[in-house]
This record gives sequence, structure tokens and C-alpha cells, in this order.
Amino acid sequence: MSLEVIVLAAGKGKRMRSDLPKVLHTLAGRPLITHVLETATALNPRAIHVVCGRDGAAVQAATGGDAVRWVVQAEQRGTGHAVQQALPGVSPDAMVLVMYADVPLVQCETLRAVVNSAGRGGLALLTVVREDPAGYGRVLRDSEGRIEAIVEERDASDDQRAINEVNTGILAAPAPALTRWLARVTNRNDQQEFYLTDVAALADHDDVVVHGLVAPTREEVLGVNSRQELALAERVYQRRCAQTLMQNGVTVMDPDRIDIRGTVTAGRDCVLDVNAVLEGTVNLGDRVTIGPNNAIRDASIGDDVVVLANCVIEQARIGAGSRIGPFARIRPGAVIEEQVHIGNFVEIKNSELRAGAKVNHLSYVGDTTVGRGTNIGAGVITCNYDGARKHRTEIGDDVFVGSNSQLVAPVTIEQGATVGAGSTITSNVPERTLAVTRARQRHVSGWRRPSKDTKR
Repeated sequence: MSLEVIVLAAGKGKRMRSDLPKVLHTLAGRPLITHVLETATALNPRAIHVVCGRDGAAVQAATGGDAVRWVVQAEQRGTGHAVQQALPGVSPDAMVLVMYADVPLVQCETLRAVVNSAGRGGLALLTVVREDPAGYGRVLRDSEGRIEAIVEERDASDDQRAINEVNTGILAAPAPALTRWLARVTNRNDQQEFYLTDVAALADHDDVVVHGLVAPTREEVLGVNSRQELALAERVYQRRCAQTLMQNGVTVMDPDRIDIRGTVTAGRDCVLDVNAVLEGTVNLGDRVTIGPNNAIRDASIGDDVVVLANCVIEQARIGAGSRIGPFARIRPGAVIEEQVHIGNFVEIKNSELRAGAKVNHLSYVGDTTVGRGTNIGAGVITCNYDGARKHRTEIGDDVFVGSNSQLVAPVTIEQGATVGAGSTITSNVPERTLAVTRARQRHVSGWRRPSKDTKR
């Protein structure tokens, strides 16, 4: 029997107090629904059906949902009604797995267990035991432990509310059986909605076995209905990422103070200090040290690189043995070769710094090639923008650019040249020459500083 997945994504998310659809709020930098669709895809289903509400166009646009079948639940009449909207598009011979777009942490292994249980005949439900079950539907079992029904809290008796096994909403059943049961569901309840959970009692009435699987952890089935729950889900996700990194040989200084918002690969003996934020695709070589408070996005960092505190690195490549920071900004298009030093309050943009180059203090290098072994002094600026166009600066090997100099592009500083401190360079500097544009120093005898008038 082939598998088809129905993802319910029509909830309004009132408790989020947001104009953004709830399922588009982000976990680890990606929308909640993206995590759920990724997990569903990993199950290799024949089809994925997403039931959305009035915000469906925004959800579809944000997820690029060409790989799923979109179904609109125009009127919010409950979870059972939502599943009914998708079932006409499901193959009659399919096993149906129902998931939720605001439950992003559930694991493939858990879902496979639910599907396999349903495949043995009957209906399979995923439940969880909670110390505080308030707000959740309670799972009713008979004296032999078989599930008889699920009752929503609003409709439960005092004795039923004392039960701490609750429904997660995730279930699996053959499509024909699920269609039959939902056709018999009524809205005679406190909310006057058609509850998907009512199929448990209907299956039991039909003498169909209702398999109840308890989730391995409460965190795995955490639903996101508020900003507080979103923050809880974020920390659970980040702890998972930290555990994976540590299992692969990375030292994570504090697993509770790291954020992975993408895919990170790391070599041997890397170190991630506190408050590192890694986004997109980040590749770390061997023995890389990432200091505290660094933000790194879509970057490749070579062996033995040290990134000191408070740096931002985005869409760049850092060569082996280089040293970055503290307080450096490496912007998109930067290619840093091996053994390069980039120091505090230095900004590099769309530039290539070749092996052994140094830019250690308070400088801006943009749209520039910096040659091997070249030293850029403090306060140097490459003036690459004329107000309309960007221009390049070419700096050869073994060049020395003195502090507080401006290189007005387009300009070339040839190999071995020296630029004297405080110079403004507007034309090319020949090989192994000194370029100086300072005004001559003067001394004015007898000059006095202005003083404040002390008279009242």
C-alpha cells in the first residue's frame, strides 16, 4: 500500500498575535511548514497534500510549493473537515498519514512507526504523556489498554481531564476507512467543529484495532501555537544540532548558546564558542576555531582558521591558516587565500586577498585584488564607488600601503611599491616606487591656541 501525506496548515494562529500566517514563522531560519514538508518528503510518499486556509497563496509562495498538492479549506470547521477537503485527491489504495504544519520537530522514525502500525490493520495514533495535560485531547483506554476514544478537553469530564496521556493529532489509516469514519463525524461538541480525533471512537465502534504509539519525547511533538512555544521549539532544534556536531567531533562550548540555521559540515577538532550563528551552507575544515558572537552565512572556512570574536562572514571563502577579527566584516564575494590576517574593524567586500596579505586595522577593501605578502596599514580606504559605478583597485605582491591612505579606483599599485602614510592615490603607482601625496609640513612661530574668555 502506497503512502500519501496530508499536512494540515489552515490554522489561524491567533495566539501568535501576528499578521504573518503561523506556519510561516521561522524555526532555525526556515518556516515551520518547510520543516514539516522536508520530513514528509523523507518518507518517500506518493503524494503530499497541504490543506491551507485564506493565507494559502502566501504559504505556497513562501515554500515554493510545486512539489505538493494544495487544497483550500475556505471555512474553518475543524481538523476532520480539513482532512475531508484533501481526501478526494488521495488514491483509494493509499495509506494516509496526517501531519501538522505547526508540529515541526517530529522525526521520520516516529512517523514510520505510526504508518507501520496502521499497516498491520486498523488506525494508528501518536500520543504523548504530559505532566500537565491542560489544553489537549485526552486518550481514553479500556481496561486492557486499548484506545477507545479521544475526548477534547472542553468536552471531557473531571475524571477524563485527570488523564495525562494526550493526543498529538498525528495518525495513519487506510484512505477508504478514513473516508468512511469522517463521513460519520458530527459537530455536536462545545466548539461545533468536526474533530479528526472522533475517528478513534468510530474505529473502536467498528471493532477496528486502534493502535496507540507513545512519542519518544514530549519535545518531538511540541506544537507551536504561541511565541513562547516557538522559542521552546527553537531551543529543542538547536540542542539537536549541537548534539549532532559534537557526535561528529566538534567541540561546542555551550550547546544552549549556539544557532544553526542551515547545513553545517565540519572537519576534525573544530571549536564553536558561545553565541555562534551559522546560516545557510557553512563548511568548516579541520581545526577551525570560531570565537564568541560570530555570524557566518554561506561560507567555506579552511583548515586551521581562527575567527576571533564578533565577526560577520557572508558568502565568502577563507583560506587555510588565516586569522580573522575581532570585529571584522567579510562581505559577499570575498576570497581570502591562505595565511591572510584580517584584523579589527576591517571590512572586505568583493575582493581577493592572496596568500600572506595583511589588513589588520580599521580599513575598507572593496572591489580589490590584494597581492601576496602585501600589507595594508590602518585606516586605508579603497574608494571604489564614484556615485554611479563601482571600480576596481589592483594591488600587486609585496606592496606596502601606509596608514590613512585613500586609493581612488580605478587604480593599480604595482608589485613592490610603497604608498606613504596619509596619501591620496589617484593614478597608477609603478613597480618598486614610493608614492607620497602629503602636503609639506609647516611650523608657525608665535602661534597661540584660542582660549575661553574667563571674564563674567
